[in-house]
Amino acid sequence: MKKYHSTILVVDDDANDLILIETAFRDIGVTDPIHTLNGGHEAIAYMMGEGKYADRTVYAYPTFITTDLKMPGADGFAVLEHLKHNPEWAIIPTVVLTSSRDLDDIKKAYMLGASSYHVKPSAPEALRQQLKVLHDYWVTCEVPQVDRTGRQLRTDSEGKLGERFAQA
Repeated sequence: MKKYHSTILVVDDDANDLILIETAFRDIGVTDPIHTLNGGHEAIAYMMGEGKYADRTVYAYPTFITTDLKMPGADGFAVLEHLKHNPEWAIIPTVVLTSSRDLDDIKKAYMLGASSYHVKPSAPEALRQQLKVLHDYWVTCEVPQVDRTGRQLRTDSEGKLGERFAQA
């Protein structure tokens, strides 16, 4: 199995949910960095490397994101839209983890590029189980390589199926 190091972003406006999600990741054995962010504006600043997030040695480019939807200011849809409009970042596995079961929210999240959509379980054990399944799945996936700033590394697609697609 390949060696995989991730930097997880957890985006939510509820301080208790941020603590519960980070604790659940730690309880399932995640030792890589987890950055908890209070809302969509902070998540977008992190991804852009703005302000306090400019130091990528401390705030490494995210390799996995969970986001709530219903947040004041920039909500989870704004986070998804920001990723979708930046092709270099659209490759980040982004999981919606929310209390909303609204069918329109589910549809819109996928239309904006969500990798998956999950309703937050209310019980801590159920949350741990759900995050374990998600984390175990994503660490087995092959993902494009990026540098520390998140820019995708160019590949030599000559003679491969990928040569049909122009590289950014």
